[in-house]
Amino acid sequence: MSKIKVGFGPGVGAAGGMDSERFFGLIDALERIGWDSIWFSERAGGDILDPLAATSVAIGRSAKLKFGFSVLVLPGRNPVLLAKELATMDVLSNGRVVAALGLGSPLPDESAIFGIDRKERAGRTDEATKLIVKLWTEDNVTFEGKYFSVRDFTLRPKPVKKPHPDVWFGGHSDAAAKRVGRIGTGWLPSFIAPSEYKSKVDIIKAEAERNGREIEDDHYGALVAYIPPGRDDVKETVLSVLAGRRPEVDARDIVVTDGDDALRAKLEEFVTQGGSKFVVIPAVPPANWEDELARLYDTVVRPLES
Repeated sequence: MSKIKVGFGPGVGAAGGMDSERFFGLIDALERIGWDSIWFSERAGGDILDPLAATSVAIGRSAKLKFGFSVLVLPGRNPVLLAKELATMDVLSNGRVVAALGLGSPLPDESAIFGIDRKERAGRTDEATKLIVKLWTEDNVTFEGKYFSVRDFTLRPKPVKKPHPDVWFGGHSDAAAKRVGRIGTGWLPSFIAPSEYKSKVDIIKAEAERNGREIEDDHYGALVAYIPPGRDDVKETVLSVLAGRRPEVDARDIVVTDGDDALRAKLEEFVTQGGSKFVVIPAVPPANWEDELARLYDTVVRPLES
């Protein structure tokens, strides 16, 4: 049976305007309370901290937390430099970083910042991932692709995690699921309903088998958004935004609006469908970060992880 773990992400909506005091308070509280991990989202045009920089700083603050991205945009980044950055984080954290990657936000203004034709995002992502893994695991790498070319290049330092840091992918489409099976080591979709989950897991497993690969059973996760207690004032707005983003599903199936018991029940639903690694993300800032983290740990995380 897969071991259930629950991490926390400040997300996009709740992390706006976070200063150093709140940032370090968040890291310290997560570590003190006993949370498994923290995950930083990416929104280049938003008022949130850069995920690579924030993770690097958090690594220096924490001795136990694991770190991930929810998720980091890969198209538009130089894969050699990103491999170096992620390897450095892996070394300095002693193997506590998960490289969770994605194709980028559907928002046109956000996509434009990365300077990549949307039609090329998938191809660039596949090629960059293969190159990054080669650089992590081999010396004197020569790689000739459609988008990237490297000749006799050796990356140092190599990651301490063997064979290499985990590479998880976001996304809830069939194409995203196939990408996980083809080149990933784990799956971390967002805004997905439990009723959709098992069919995507089946796609991942079938694609992995076709490619002579296997995804570990405890490498199936989900980002789960929720509205903190006392914030009923934003419920309808959040539901409306999500209904516009995924009109084919009931918005109440992809964000939890009814408190801690409902959040725990939602995660339990995902467990029955094959999930075991979760990141809970508040849709808006809680009244008090430390109180929020302590309450959630007692009412949601501890019962699930135990």
